[in-house]
Amino acid sequence: MSNKQNQWVVGVNAVASAIENDAEHVREVLVESGARNPRLVEIEEQARRRGIDVRKVATQALDGIGGSLRHQGVAARYAAAKTWDEHELAGLVEAAGGRALLLVLDGVQDPHNLGACLRSAAAAGATAVVIPKDKSAPVNATVRKTSAGAADRLPVVSVTNLSRTLRDLQKLGVWIYGLAGEAQPSLYGWT
Repeated sequence: MSNKQNQWVVGVNAVASAIENDAEHVREVLVESGARNPRLVEIEEQARRRGIDVRKVATQALDGIGGSLRHQGVAARYAAAKTWDEHELAGLVEAAGGRALLLVLDGVQDPHNLGACLRSAAAAGATAVVIPKDKSAPVNATVRKTSAGAADRLPVVSVTNLSRTLRDLQKLGVWIYGLAGEAQPSLYGWT
């Protein structure tokens, strides 16, 4: 795994998930001064218990951090999302003990869509999500917020060549199924 530069994670669910699932990478938490949301109190207490610096700030400071994302009164400075190397994928598959479930995405460039895919993969109990290094949305603050914490719980493996990765997965005994949004027959019509 490698880490990139710091980024901001905003929103109650995204910050709570980062603290709960990956506290070692949370550098500080900013909480809106005077906020009365009990979830913000929980987040503040959880961060302090884990030794994370917490600062009370004005709403305007959070507005500047959140940009177009709704901060909901909380933000966390985060050592950017862990990225898994394609060479670690075999280990993830082997650790799943013959029950690996992988979501392989190609061409998902909208961070909201990637976040939604991560959220669905986590709900399905996926082992990991595989994305190409090029022409894919990066795991950024928008993806973290949209994924509702799945980006912190689920390995996202960035690979150079999807075709080669699929061949390697087949050699490991993983069955490959593909779906295309532009396909004419309905998935539900197959028997």
